[in-house]
Amino acid sequence: MAKTPALVIAVVLAALAACSRNSGQTAALQTSSPSTSPPKGETTFMPSPRYPAFESGRAWAYLTAQTAFGPRNPNSAGHAACLAYIAGALRASADDVRLQEFTHTGYEGQTLRLTNVIARFRPNDPARVLLCAHWDTRPRAEQDENKARRNEPIVGANDGASGVAVLLEVADLLKKVPPAVGVDIVLFDGEDYGKEGDHASYLLGSRYFAAQKDPSYLPRFGILLDMVGDAYLDLPKEQYSVRYAPEVVDMVWKTAASLGVQQFHDEQGEEIMDDHLPLNEAGIQTIDIIDFNYPDNTNRYWHTHKDTPDHCSAASLEAVGSVIASVVYAQVP
Repeated sequence: MAKTPALVIAVVLAALAACSRNSGQTAALQTSSPSTSPPKGETTFMPSPRYPAFESGRAWAYLTAQTAFGPRNPNSAGHAACLAYIAGALRASADDVRLQEFTHTGYEGQTLRLTNVIARFRPNDPARVLLCAHWDTRPRAEQDENKARRNEPIVGANDGASGVAVLLEVADLLKKVPPAVGVDIVLFDGEDYGKEGDHASYLLGSRYFAAQKDPSYLPRFGILLDMVGDAYLDLPKEQYSVRYAPEVVDMVWKTAASLGVQQFHDEQGEEIMDDHLPLNEAGIQTIDIIDFNYPDNTNRYWHTHKDTPDHCSAASLEAVGSVIASVVYAQVP
């Protein structure tokens, strides 16, 4: 993701449907019948549901398992190993798992082999919600204080592994206690490939997913998790989320307040160019839960070699995961 000046957002959105450099096999989500979701802007929500507890220790194990593969930038050994790992973890919990493979031409003319991982719970249920994160890591560290290492890929404990870790644990909960509605977990590839300033080379997986999705696939809402593992977690309301899906923001932040999760703050944050933008452009109201100030407003760990597990926290994963689980289990058909 990138902090995006408002001036460039129109350019970014205009490019979302332009996938001329991308090709691949389609594993688009489809529904067996037209969506019966509430009208856009409305939600069907039942407060205070019963659901299994989010286990922070297991979520933390999911995070460190990913970082143990090293950097997971496209075409790397760590990328291939992590793909097998997260796909296997989801196959152990979800009713259906599909790999949406596609390619992208890299900066050196190489073919990047990319894969979105799509896991479905209650796949035949027309009432659905979407949970997502990106699983790739940045192939360079432009913000690192050591200039000699700026061209080296990063480990991405927070920016890459944290959102995936939360969703893998949520998947385990959904297996234990099936939700009342269908749930799709999508892990996007290629989110962080682009060089700074080259907005067209970010968000590759979410753009491809949005372009390939079946027109009948319109979940009630989507929730994107990004950079949610910061040990000093601070979650304001990302501005594009407030603009495109205010009711979803309100639902999630009210849920956090009802659970006493203090990391969600009732204040607006920055505008972040992230995977929720292609989804909103495709008609899926999606919010971005993100702590862009990592670890604080100096942002000194973002896109550096300091994005490591020791700067993350299991408690942060639990805070976010508990809210997400509560929102999902509160949904009624």
